[in-house]
This record gives sequence, structure tokens and C-alpha cells, in this order.
Amino acid sequence: MITQPQTIPTPDPYEERLRVQTARLLAYRDDGPLVTALRGRVGPGLPPVPSTLLALLAIVATAAAGLLENGPILLLPAVVMVVLVLPTAARDHLGRLDWLVPPLIRGTEFLTIILVGLAAEAPKWLLFVLIYVIGYHTYDTVYRTRQSIWPPDWVFKAGLGWELRLLLVGAGAALGALTWVLAALTLYLGLLFAVESVTSWVRLDKASALAQAGDDLEASPEEAMEQATGEAEPT
Repeated sequence: MITQPQTIPTPDPYEERLRVQTARLLAYRDDGPLVTALRGRVGPGLPPVPSTLLALLAIVATAAAGLLENGPILLLPAVVMVVLVLPTAARDHLGRLDWLVPPLIRGTEFLTIILVGLAAEAPKWLLFVLIYVIGYHTYDTVYRTRQSIWPPDWVFKAGLGWELRLLLVGAGAALGALTWVLAALTLYLGLLFAVESVTSWVRLDKASALAQAGDDLEASPEEAMEQATGEAEPT
């Protein structure tokens, strides 16, 4: 019995590029478990760029009006951010300007931490360290995805996402315990991101070394000498 060979359909290059672009932007957003759980329950979602810009302007206006004082009002910027930006996660992020969404989210997150921290008179160095830790995680994510090395999903969930981080900071400030919240959050995120990042890169280096060793074993002695010394063995 003669069977016809089955052809495996190749993905359309344009659709594959859009898929990767969407995956990268969603990774750069650094959404946490709250956004992930509610992404499918917000309908079509809000347009990402206008909503994120509106959240940023609202938080700046709140601070400029002098409304950020001690008490429950310090939770307001985090709530504004969650209400306006969380529904944007349902969009495909394929708009012409949607690449602006991740930097807008990260910039608004950092600004909110600074404004709330200063209003609550938290230690400035602690605010800086927390921002540095989150910034390192962002840089690590961008660097990995550009080499088609994707961080595991559990890292984003364990990292709490921008939404839970801001809600924790806002709640800590509203309750007068921001310094302790910042210390615990910074220590937890620092250990999580540092250990996971270093472990992943070490594992990748070992895999690359093993693959290189396998290639070297398959090479002839002459080729191995040429790779090692840059010179071919004289004949």
C-alpha cells in the first residue's frame, strides 16, 4: 500500500511575526496573577495606550493637587492604575503605538512608588532599591526574549506583577507601615529575580557548552585543531 507523504503546514511568516510581537509586549508588561485571572473577564478591553496615558496623567494630577497625604488616600494611585490599565490586557497589542504600553506601565509604576513613598516619608534608599530590583527584572526579560529565551510563566506570577506590587505599596502606605512593606517586598523580589535569572543563564550556558562539545566530538582531528589554534595542520 502506497501512502502519500503528509506535508506539515508551515506557519505564515507574517502571522508568526505578529504572534511573537504580541508575546513580547505581553511579557514586557509584566502582568501578575490578578491581571492574568481577570484578562478573560473584561470583555474586549480598553485601548492600551490611551488608558495607560490617562492613568499616568491622573496620578500626576493627584500628586500635583497635593492630595497625596497620610491615610487611605495613598492607596488611590494604585487603584487608578489597576482600574484603567488592567482591562487593557485583553487587547492583542498589535496597534501601531502599542509598543509604548510596556514603558508607560513601567514608568507609571516607578512614579507611583516614588510619589507614594515620598508622601509616606519612607526611606528614599529603600524606594531606589525596589525600583532597581524591578528594573533588573524588566531588563532581564527584554534581553531574554530578544534571544528567543522566554522566562517561565511562574516568574511573572511569583513576581506579583505591577498591579499587586502597587496595591501592596499603596496599602502599606495607607496603613502607615510602608517601610516594612517595602523592605519585605524588596527582599522577596530581589531573591526571586536574582536566583531565577542566574539559575536560568547558568543552565543555558551548560546546555550551550554540551552542544558545543557534541559538535567538537563529531569533528575530525584536523578540524578540531583548526578550531582550537586557527591554523590547519600542515600536510
